[in-house]
Amino acid sequence: MSEAESYKEQESRLIFRPMKLQDIPEVMEIEHEAFTMPWTAEAFRNELTHNHFAKYMVMELDGRIIGYAGMWAIVDEAHVTNIALLQMFRGRKWGERLMDELMKTAVQVGMKSITLEVRVSNEVAQNLYRKKGFRPAGTRRGYYSDNREDALIMWADLPAYEEPGVMEGRVDYP
Repeated sequence: MSEAESYKEQESRLIFRPMKLQDIPEVMEIEHEAFTMPWTAEAFRNELTHNHFAKYMVMELDGRIIGYAGMWAIVDEAHVTNIALLQMFRGRKWGERLMDELMKTAVQVGMKSITLEVRVSNEVAQNLYRKKGFRPAGTRRGYYSDNREDALIMWADLPAYEEPGVMEGRVDYP
């Protein structure tokens, strides 16, 4: 079996589900690997227990959390708070799958558009977001506190709620 076939076979076993409190230790491993300024476990706990705007999901492969994504759903706009994948699973287009699931969730809960900030130096992420329909909409100067790097603000319209196929593979939130 070729490497590409192996990835395809593994991809068929990916599961997306809402994040639970007991997922936080595994999520923290990803958080620390992916970000120079990682969130704390307490920040995730607060998001899951106190922020009624927050929607977080995990991506599992064979029972192991390998990625996660989160957003705030406010009025009709989704704001991506974070999206990350373990390094060893990057380069397989699974970050794109994770973003697809997050965008589907945004549509499920009635969002019409989605926004995020991304480091101006992170061209890999920007390319993914452009592929998903995001367009630059401005800059937040000195946004990242670790090095005062600017953030590129990006926005995308979400498909109409009634669009065929949007609800397939949905992640149900309590």
